Amino acid sequence: MLPTDCDVLIVGAGPCGLTLANHLGTLGVRTLVVERLPALIDYPRGVGVDDEALRSFQAVGLVDAVRRHTVPNQVMRFVDRRGRLLASIEPTAEPFGWPRRNGFIQPLVDRELALGLGRFPQVSLALCHAFESVAPIGPEGGELRVTLRTVDEAGDASGAPVVVTAKWLVGCDGGRSAVRNAMGLPFEGRSESTRWLVIDLADDPIGTPNVSFRLDDDFPYVELALPHGIRRFEFMVPEGADEAEFESDARVFALLARVLPADVRPRIIRRRVYMHHARIAPTFRSGRVLIAGDAAHLMPVWQGQGFNTGIRDATNLGWKLALASRGVAGDGLLDTYTQERHAHAGAMIELSVLVGKIFVPASPLARLARNLLGPLLSRIGPVRRYIAEMRFKPMPFFADGAVVHPGVPDAAGAVGKVFVQPRVADASGRISKLDDAIGLRFALIGWSARFDAWLGAESCRLLEALDARRVVVRPSCQSLEREPPEDGLVLADVDGTFKRWFDAAPGSVVVLRPDRIVAAVCLPWQLDATLRELAARLRIDVAALGAPRTLPTKEAA
Repeated sequence: MLPTDCDVLIVGAGPCGLTLANHLGTLGVRTLVVERLPALIDYPRGVGVDDEALRSFQAVGLVDAVRRHTVPNQVMRFVDRRGRLLASIEPTAEPFGWPRRNGFIQPLVDRELALGLGRFPQVSLALCHAFESVAPIGPEGGELRVTLRTVDEAGDASGAPVVVTAKWLVGCDGGRSAVRNAMGLPFEGRSESTRWLVIDLADDPIGTPNVSFRLDDDFPYVELALPHGIRRFEFMVPEGADEAEFESDARVFALLARVLPADVRPRIIRRRVYMHHARIAPTFRSGRVLIAGDAAHLMPVWQGQGFNTGIRDATNLGWKLALASRGVAGDGLLDTYTQERHAHAGAMIELSVLVGKIFVPASPLARLARNLLGPLLSRIGPVRRYIAEMRFKPMPFFADGAVVHPGVPDAAGAVGKVFVQPRVADASGRISKLDDAIGLRFALIGWSARFDAWLGAESCRLLEALDARRVVVRPSCQSLEREPPEDGLVLADVDGTFKRWFDAAPGSVVVLRPDRIVAAVCLPWQLDATLRELAARLRIDVAALGAPRTLPTKEAA
């Protein structure tokens, strides 16, 4: 039976909606996901998952299931028509605990995310239900009345209306989002006239493990290795070509004959023509209605960031909805979602557009410049390393939002960025990744010494309301049993990553958000003031919180 009451109603069972539902399920939030289709989508879609997305799946206990459908450390090479290497993207560092580039098969990953919802009795997934309308309930508008309609086998939403009451509605329903339209939001940007034909082959006839962009003025194409013996080709559709004709067997086999030997007749799994879009909504929130993923932004596929940007949205939004749904934080916390995600999504769009212009220049002069400069730039060491290590990728940085920037110089720019994920060891010697040790929650992590003595009663109430884990990290040669924090952990810095991080940071205690963004860094004696400021930015009235279960051993100095 479809629940008629929930905390969060998510429209759209794509990767963003399913990831958000897994985060909410892990955090104990009553969630309903509705999808108008009778099954999850199974056609050519995203092929690249990055380390930030894998870390999000790790947070909800699904990373091992997801990684079964990935190719780790996948190299992306740009070659000219003669096969000469112009640039290669092949990062080897893993600051967030996972490979930075991974090929993957999206429908299989989506399926793992959907199966993951079965772990949570408070989360439901309902197929064949289409969103129709939303309206506030009562003069205060503290809840929403969301009207759905069942969808028949022909795809018509002609069934009887189904009304669901929810505190929050999140549209994760794609580029043609009905939820975004109901919010009255424009979808600003542009759509390229160039179209591309995607062909997926079974029984991979080539078998090499990476990605190749062929920069050929007359015949540009992309070739990708995917898990489970699948090979993908992407060919540009000439302007004015008929889409149906271009997807025909005759045209598909003719194109494949240009990249495979004539006697090779591959088994085609699917083929589909698509167009690139670069669009973003002006805001991601209107009252109790929000949008995420492709409903909020669309970008060309050239950097494989459309999927990953949606996962970042879900990771940012999940813990905020949980705090707001439980009444711990005020509704204003949800304003930080647009504050923190809009600029970064826009930067990813611009990067994707730029890479597309390099791959298929818009003018003969631009093609000439690329063809002449590309081989020269590839010989310059610093340029080659800049590209290979993906230093060009915009990383999240929040100058405003649910973060507290220090009043002293932050030379490392630590606050508002994603925290590293080093390996840690517990007192028994068991080694794990940091996120697995602390779980999907806030955390206070101090270097070497416990910080409990500097926490007043008000700070303790806040930490308990946030379910924050207190953690002390020490060099692996020191005792992990000496003076542990109250109800907390002492972990060993296995390879010195923590020491190097704190050495450059503006303090010795870091406040980590559940999405692993650094919310604040301070010295122990500054903790109370820092946490008061963080509570204000989280829209939490600490005075209204109940008394904590435990108090620090002595009053804050």
